[in-house]
Amino acid sequence: MKTIMTFLFAVVFASSASAAGIKVDYQVNNQTYEGYYISDNKDAPLVLLVHDWDGLTDYEVKRAEMLAKLGYTVFAADLFGQGVRPTEMVDKRQHTGALFKDRAKLRALMQGALDAAKEQGGDVTNAVSMGYCFGGAAVLEQARSGADLKGFVTFHGGLSTPEGQDYNKTQGNMLIMHGSADSNITLQDFADLASELEQQSVEHEMITYSGAPHAFTVFGSSRYRADADSKSWQRFVAFLATTLN
Repeated sequence: MKTIMTFLFAVVFASSASAAGIKVDYQVNNQTYEGYYISDNKDAPLVLLVHDWDGLTDYEVKRAEMLAKLGYTVFAADLFGQGVRPTEMVDKRQHTGALFKDRAKLRALMQGALDAAKEQGGDVTNAVSMGYCFGGAAVLEQARSGADLKGFVTFHGGLSTPEGQDYNKTQGNMLIMHGSADSNITLQDFADLASELEQQSVEHEMITYSGAPHAFTVFGSSRYRADADSKSWQRFVAFLATTLN
């Protein structure tokens, strides 16, 4: 779980040569959500980026800018709602727990974010979905729903499959990156997912990073591990290059 940073929705300039990111208000089931969109090429492949359990903050904006500099269009989704950026542990658990209890809503929110990306000009026919921690669990929910995307990627995400669900509808390739020292999501969870994906013949790659705890990619936090962050990001970038047109 990441260090809290104030999310400035003002236009962000990644560099003089890159695109400007914009706030995007969008509706899902009559509720307003606040996403973030960045692109300097309407024909670029799309990355749907899903936040951790404290909502869409500067962390996701930074990652979106990093991807935009590599030539991707990025839509950072909001799964909590306009102005909902929890800072207290009890609130984070409440918001994530509510969505884990209502999987239909979680799926609708993921689809709503894709629809919002499309409205901004994102190419949803040439897209990968990725997420961090809670966002990783949301991406796996999206994969199980049968969403027509080319890939699904998680960084230190929740890996368990709810009772009654499986991956028999999953269409895209999967990349799962996990810290071996993660005490929140265990290596048994990791192994169980590998078995499920193999049983369903889902194309996948799963990587563990030694000594990396939960949330190992979060800049500036006590859990940050530069080596695991660098290696996982490089693998992600390579996955995007081979998966998207």
